Amino acid sequence: MRVDASDTAAMEAFGRELAGLLRAGDLVLLTGPLGAGKTTLTRGIGDGLGVRGPVQSPTFVLARTHPNLAGGPPLVHVDAYRLDNSMLLEDLDLDFDHSVVVVEWGAGLLDDASESWLEIVIERPEGAPLPVMADAADAEHLGADEPRVLDVRGHGPRWAGTPFDAAQ
Repeated sequence: MRVDASDTAAMEAFGRELAGLLRAGDLVLLTGPLGAGKTTLTRGIGDGLGVRGPVQSPTFVLARTHPNLAGGPPLVHVDAYRLDNSMLLEDLDLDFDHSVVVVEWGAGLLDDASESWLEIVIERPEGAPLPVMADAADAEHLGADEPRVLDVRGHGPRWAGTPFDAAQ
């Protein structure tokens, strides 16, 4: 499924909409270049799930768990950018079964983590100049209000028959 997000607000709105479909045990893998909007999308998911925030990039701590304030599953937000292999991810001892787990840069690291997962590839506009960053925190705001294209694909039995089903 293709989703067009015209700006930051649209990216967060899609995250809130997606959160309405997510449940404990769901794994969401986010892929895209630096500044694509992975954390912005996760912020929308967190808002839609009703978790305690703020949802920020876990780049330096690798993973953050956001308890749910509405009685639903917590959000586990992982940044796997600096992880070389899945063994390092396993060392984080994440609660995949009872949480909604969103992993930035997780493609290829979580092949055995779940029989089903949702993969979202975020594309930035081609040819847009990248601003100079003062530090890593600025990366979250790279081209924040430029349009994005999201390719959403569900893999495994959890997503079979849904609009996200990659097999369709």
